[in-house]
Amino acid sequence: MSMTRWAVLGPGAISRDFAAGLAASSLGVLHAVGSSVADRAAGFAADHGVGIWGDYDAILTRDDVDAVYIGTVHTTHADLAIRALEAGKAVLCEKPATPTLTETERMLSAAYDADRPLVEAFKNRFGPFADTLRRTVADAAEGALGAPVALEASFGFAAGRRTGRLFDPALAGGAILDVGCYPLSLAVEVARVGRAADSGPTLVEASGTLVEGVDGDATAVFDIGGLEARLSTAIVRQLPGSAVIRCERGEIVLPDAWGGRAQSASTIIVRTPAGERVIEVPTVQPMGAEADAVTLALAERRLEAPEMPWADTRAIAAGLTEWRAAVIGGGTGVDSRA
Repeated sequence: MSMTRWAVLGPGAISRDFAAGLAASSLGVLHAVGSSVADRAAGFAADHGVGIWGDYDAILTRDDVDAVYIGTVHTTHADLAIRALEAGKAVLCEKPATPTLTETERMLSAAYDADRPLVEAFKNRFGPFADTLRRTVADAAEGALGAPVALEASFGFAAGRRTGRLFDPALAGGAILDVGCYPLSLAVEVARVGRAADSGPTLVEASGTLVEGVDGDATAVFDIGGLEARLSTAIVRQLPGSAVIRCERGEIVLPDAWGGRAQSASTIIVRTPAGERVIEVPTVQPMGAEADAVTLALAERRLEAPEMPWADTRAIAAGLTEWRAAVIGGGTGVDSRA
């Protein structure tokens, strides 16, 4: 299998983390850097020993770029992804795919029309921890634990300053899209793997607090094919970052559900009436694992990665769209105090 030649679009902090992850990959190499400001691309390229840089059009028209990683602000994902797909590139798009279900559907349609892979970059979906969790949930549904019936998960942090993209309504800032997408992604996957759910999430209730015009924190309850998912997120306070999957006769506990950008999570705890079992799995560089999933999709002429199927991307986008509308738009249970 030949090495995938990657271009990074958007030379920001998360793209630097992706470049570090890609360095751990045996299937891909950073080949080019694109930015809306060419000088920023040049600086990123110099820092990473890359000789090719330029604006987006200059990078996307190159025949020696096989795949692109999109690490820009949420509101630019759709247009950049579609341009890349139409140029014949595979796309790994940082989560969330887009701020709305409508834009996400546009991206998926473009990938289908272009016959190129499109993968949403949820780092917690890739690597040994994610594979083991999926097997554990699937085995639970058919074994001693029973099917999952409820899930509780949180992801939140206290931003150092209340400026920049996180607190900019025009850039789709806020907790729900930035980190609330992780608990929802987990719930969607657990419902699919553990309950064979084929319907998207239905919002039961939501609440949140607006800060600088964006959702500073938020909670939601979703029903996903009979799984009750209680989710919490914040960018103004630290939350545990853990998850509990409650099954018919026990539970699966993830003390660190999300891992970090440089190292995946490693511990799964299974509790049944017979006792507790702790599963420890090897860690990997999860952003490198994301890239490798795209390379394999390219090599096998698939449009999707099995770790992050389009049905999940669509379901997550639907849930996020509804959750944000409830909180920012004054929907069910909203507390809009600053």
